[in-house]
Amino acid sequence: MDRAPGLSVRFKLTLSYAGFLIVAGALLLAAVWLFLLRYVPNRAMLINPDDKPTSGVFPVRSALLNVFAPRAVAVMAFLLVFGLVGGWILAGRMLAPLTRITNATRTAGDGSLSHRIRLPGRRDEFRELADAFDAMLARLEEHVAEQRRFAANASHELRTPLAVSKALLDVARADPTRDAGEVIDRLHAVNTRAIGLTEALLLLSRADQRSFTRERVDLSLLAEEATEALVPLAEKRGVTLETSGDITPTIGSHALLLQLTTNLVHNAIVHNLPSQGTVWVKTSVRAETVALTVENTGENLTPQLVSTLTEPFQRGTERIHTDHAGVGLGLAIVKSITQAHDGTLTLTPRPAGGIRVTVELPGPIEVGPTTLRP
Repeated sequence: MDRAPGLSVRFKLTLSYAGFLIVAGALLLAAVWLFLLRYVPNRAMLINPDDKPTSGVFPVRSALLNVFAPRAVAVMAFLLVFGLVGGWILAGRMLAPLTRITNATRTAGDGSLSHRIRLPGRRDEFRELADAFDAMLARLEEHVAEQRRFAANASHELRTPLAVSKALLDVARADPTRDAGEVIDRLHAVNTRAIGLTEALLLLSRADQRSFTRERVDLSLLAEEATEALVPLAEKRGVTLETSGDITPTIGSHALLLQLTTNLVHNAIVHNLPSQGTVWVKTSVRAETVALTVENTGENLTPQLVSTLTEPFQRGTERIHTDHAGVGLGLAIVKSITQAHDGTLTLTPRPAGGIRVTVELPGPIEVGPTTLRP
């Protein structure tokens, strides 16, 4: 934003300090002068050394004024100079943290997000501002790095099906006698995966932008709907689905929360034991929140591996080799939808193997017949 040049804040503070000092000095001198006018007589008799009045009257006030006025002017001049010099120094010391914050802002504006102010000293308004700015830069740097990784991974993931399609078409063109049905089936599978990846990216973007309508949603009903839809997959893989819990009302997008629940249950089924696995889906009501917990049996996972599973395109060790490997965005979408609903996502490895995923969302506040969002 273009602005006309103006006086610096330091100069304004200097004038303020000097002006305040001049006013205070003027008031003090005025008080002294009024005191003298009240208690010093206008005229006084001259007394000789023999304590006998002499003839004539001495003008006390006029003489006092002749002595007081020049000294008052000198004092005011000194206060003006002292106020300007001292105010300039004090204003510079007070605004030094603001200068560092301004320089850090310009550095960040030039694209360097790694710079931090780290203002030393005890807490005050400037240091709180500097700490908040440092925290914002840290979050922004992390977000930018995550977006760059996401863009690179998305490009790689989208390039793979296109490269496979091109290779299949090149083979078919080079060998006209090759079975066209086989090529078409493989192209269909590759194209289906590319469409799924694109839809997942669009869903992730929609959740990140929070561009959805909020309504009353019951997580327990979403859990039932998701498990019923995935029963055939569970039966095919020999996994038992168990659902339980209470009515868990919250406020959010029905479609996005259903996608969240479906992703969790699907992941729990696919990334399970080869046979005789189990998935537990539970909803619960807490003090001010509602929770959806999905647990499954499976291989032992380390906390380090679990902490990376919500990153886009991150997969466990066995995920790439399964026929339901997905596009690597399942838990990333869950994380994004949870954050868009002001909730928290917690992943914990189970001691017996598998993982426990808990989504905690704000519960609605009941005010008479109306449901309000916290």
